[in-house]
Amino acid sequence: MNVSIVVTHYKSPQVLKLSLGYLYNWKKEFEKDKNNKAEIIVSDSDTQNEVKVLLLDRYPGVRLITSNSNLGFGKAANRGIVQAKGEYIVVMNSDVIIPEPQNITVMLEYLERNPDVGLVGPKLLNFDNSHQPSAFRYYTPLSIVLRRTPLGKTSWGKEKIDKFMMRDYENLTETPTEVDWLMGSIMATKKSYIEKIGLFDERFFMYMEDVDLCRRYWENDLKVIYYPLAAVYHFHGRASRTKNIFFALLNKYTRTHLMSAIKYFKKHGLKTPRYGK
Repeated sequence: MNVSIVVTHYKSPQVLKLSLGYLYNWKKEFEKDKNNKAEIIVSDSDTQNEVKVLLLDRYPGVRLITSNSNLGFGKAANRGIVQAKGEYIVVMNSDVIIPEPQNITVMLEYLERNPDVGLVGPKLLNFDNSHQPSAFRYYTPLSIVLRRTPLGKTSWGKEKIDKFMMRDYENLTETPTEVDWLMGSIMATKKSYIEKIGLFDERFFMYMEDVDLCRRYWENDLKVIYYPLAAVYHFHGRASRTKNIFFALLNKYTRTHLMSAIKYFKKHGLKTPRYGK
């Protein structure tokens, strides 16, 4: 198996250092099988000298793609993907930490065994080992409003949000499950599928690019699978979340999320399909 790990990074070198340390360990274990080969690519936004020194000193085998500005997640990921040599590709943020290397391998093996599966994502954990939601049903304009206003605190609103977050599906965190979309923090796929489906849509600077990509996979008869038998840790700041409409207008992350949502609905329309559970 020939694998490329594409790590997107933006101005968090200490977190990158931690993440790469575990990826390096995975690569060593993975390549003990002579049939396996792996590469690690860091696609960096607004590259600082500290990152260059880190890779040269600690991880000389890691390929660094530099840039002079903040590219956004999708564009940074695409720059790594187009240079990836692997048949299998894992795209992940640098704030994903994988202490147990086999959690990458089991995802790839699942993808290899199931040719009808296009994207696989693991269970995400907070650092207290609690579950971090990362598999969802598709957004509707209503679900966006409910998550950002006091309406989401009502019993009716909570029910709608729980459905969006798949909290009504009891086996989600226990068994591989078909889902509408996966958070883009970490995803495994094949390069041949990306060549068929297309790269991340770079019109989304941040947010919704993962929703859009998953939807395009389903539209091309490739399943999106949440795979909780693999688990990784994820720093998740939730910078865009606020329930106050006034503060939402002042929060740049919230504004970016809302603008991305508008682009998403303009692209796909308001009709909400159901592909997953």
